[in-house]
Amino acid sequence: MKIAVDAMGGDNAPEAVVCGAVRAAQNYHEEIILVGQEDKIHEVLKAHNAENTPGITILHAPDLVDMHDDPATVLRAKPQSSMAVALNLVKKGEADAIVSAGSTGALLSGATLFCKRIKGVRRGAVAPVMPCKGGQVLLIDAGANTECTPEYLLQFGVMGSLYMQKIKGIANPRVGLVNNGSEDSKGDPLRKEAYALLKAAGEAGHINFVGNVEGRDVPLGACDVAVCDGFAGNVMLKTIEGVAKFMAGAIKDVFTANLGTKLAYLACKKGMDDFRSLFDQDAVGGAPFIGISRPVIKAHGSSNETAFMNAIRQAIEYKKSGMIEAIEQNVQHMTAE
Repeated sequence: MKIAVDAMGGDNAPEAVVCGAVRAAQNYHEEIILVGQEDKIHEVLKAHNAENTPGITILHAPDLVDMHDDPATVLRAKPQSSMAVALNLVKKGEADAIVSAGSTGALLSGATLFCKRIKGVRRGAVAPVMPCKGGQVLLIDAGANTECTPEYLLQFGVMGSLYMQKIKGIANPRVGLVNNGSEDSKGDPLRKEAYALLKAAGEAGHINFVGNVEGRDVPLGACDVAVCDGFAGNVMLKTIEGVAKFMAGAIKDVFTANLGTKLAYLACKKGMDDFRSLFDQDAVGGAPFIGISRPVIKAHGSSNETAFMNAIRQAIEYKKSGMIEAIEQNVQHMTAE
């Protein structure tokens, strides 16, 4: 398997990207193509004595996508950018998947332009997995589509359910529609119409629809798949991330207040380490663009080398899972009638 990695995307590129790719090649034994400015990639490899790492190849791409570039047009304007060249490898079948920490908008536009959506899928969706009480929850969509139709949300629900089955091994994932109340009558026209479509899909046996879920109940394990438009999903994601950081800081302040609390911390250190690991973004790696006909993994912009290694692992798992084929086989259940 060959994974194309945008070596110039992200806040810590190319250092973190290249080091993460080296670790991935060593651990997962798949071929990794580092796409970007060849001299800078070589500098990092040389600095880490990794120039001869088995499975690592370099493809020169002189340009790069800047976060200030227009996401809708940048890949046409910069065809020699690392992101565009990496996507073109996947398009031509010269790579099986792509990982990038570059601009989310540019990557989604490029994935749609180069790799195309699966036939019948209206929009690709970015879908991160978050920790919740009792396990994990998939948030779909988390920012790719700020304006949605009810049919988009139906498709997100079906695709999210397939993801949790194929990738996370949940036999019958619970699909919930994020809303401002759990009652059937709640929500704006978008949510009400989407509720009707998801309910019909549930009654037909295509998904396990559990109804509306409030934002506060998503981290409490109310569902395995939380369906929402990209605007609401991105706000929810960033809010949860912020609260997690705040709580971690507040707990640290409690335990470092005095000698007595420091001694108390030592007594429960393992439990605190386990708690922190629940919110470790580096261990997750990234989020897939579900609905695209090739595996596209978006790593967090601030990813370090561990996060990049795990994002590459995620791309390998996504390719092997049969997720894309499962969507193709179920796309007939995703159309509003």
